[in-house]
Amino acid sequence: MKVVAETLGVSRSNLVDRLQGKAKPRRRYHKAQDAALVPLITALVAARPTYGYRRITAILNRQLRSEGLAPVNHKRTYRIMKAHNLLLARKYSERPEHVHDGKVIVMRSNLRSPVGLNQWRPLAHCSDGFEFTCWNGDVIRGAFIIDAHDREIIAWKVVVDAGISGSDIRDIMLEAVERRFGTCRAPSVIEVLSDNGSLYIAKETQVFARQLGLKACFTPFRSPQSNGISEAFVKTLKRTTSR
Repeated sequence: MKVVAETLGVSRSNLVDRLQGKAKPRRRYHKAQDAALVPLITALVAARPTYGYRRITAILNRQLRSEGLAPVNHKRTYRIMKAHNLLLARKYSERPEHVHDGKVIVMRSNLRSPVGLNQWRPLAHCSDGFEFTCWNGDVIRGAFIIDAHDREIIAWKVVVDAGISGSDIRDIMLEAVERRFGTCRAPSVIEVLSDNGSLYIAKETQVFARQLGLKACFTPFRSPQSNGISEAFVKTLKRTTSR
């Protein structure tokens, strides 16, 4: 009995009770007053089908207080709505591949290079952001996409006294594809290597990149040298503008 209990990860007393028929099956928790709340909650859900259980709870409590009744806890509303299939359906969201093994070793621009016997990998563009302060106090922030082979800055965006947004990153992705291929989609998969900034790992940015024929790749955490081409350009840019 001890070996079986340890294998199943339960107590021996639990197994003994089950063998002797003393174990009571777990039942759904409920209160006697739940039956009175079901029609009220059902009516609110029917009137507001996009509301979650917390908003339904707030409206329900407002209605109960107006009638001089005690309010209910949001957990109780959740339990009742779950038992009667009144909860909102979970929003499905695709989880894009998010690995941190990006590389920038390429042989030719915008093509595919061999990495082994009968194996080909998409070539990479690199992207990064920068920030520096001008002598007059203005803060310059920008982002760019650079070809990992010929080091050409394909697309860039600069703003003054503002921040680079996710839409700016998507704009330069589209500009890079249009400038290199003359169309809104790359003819073959092109990797875009970046760090793990929120602008790059955002779902909207990754979905938009796939629509353009780009594959988002990310450097390992705390490893800026993995995106050395972009880092070198930023260093050169700051060195030349500081003169």
